[in-house]
Amino acid sequence: MGLKTEALTGGFAEPVFHAQSVFKMLMDGMARPGTIQTVQTDVAPPAPLDIAAGTIALTLCDHDTPVWLSHGLVKSAVPEWLGFHTGAPLTTEKAEARFAFTEAGTALSSFGLFASGTQEYPDRSTTVVIELAELEGGRRLALMGPGIQSVTEIAPIGLPETFLRLWTENRALFPRGVDIVLTAGRRFLCLPRTTKITATEI
Repeated sequence: MGLKTEALTGGFAEPVFHAQSVFKMLMDGMARPGTIQTVQTDVAPPAPLDIAAGTIALTLCDHDTPVWLSHGLVKSAVPEWLGFHTGAPLTTEKAEARFAFTEAGTALSSFGLFASGTQEYPDRSTTVVIELAELEGGRRLALMGPGIQSVTEIAPIGLPETFLRLWTENRALFPRGVDIVLTAGRRFLCLPRTTKITATEI
């Protein structure tokens, strides 16, 4: 399949219906951090973007939302695909991005480079979508905070060692800071900036 064909196919079959259902799942995921959600759409984004990340992109991005893509995504058919299906402008400036997408295996730099909103408008921050190998079976992390009864555990595979330190720095900015969505295949979970994340003892 040529680059052009790949960019023009693989969007939502029923855009309004699918976007609404995925948006509801994202809101539910943000309200209940760490809960794994599974997208049931027939979206087929170009590699290396996974189905969940591609579906989230089609749901959230539009011509008013600058998008930052990691190096591996920039080199693929993803920019054309995103542009064709959403009209979202790409930016190389992390601080200008409303949404950011990184493919699996990307090294993470400080979340502070992304927009963290302002005290008056904390929602003017970047939502960072991080693709991983799997959402289960890795090092266990404990989540605490709003939307969690006492403690929820997640065990994603592929989060870099620096993630906990970067997340702690992000939480210190509250009410500012980025929100994160972890994806793998068709599944995703949300980590809003209010969530405290610690490594669990083995």
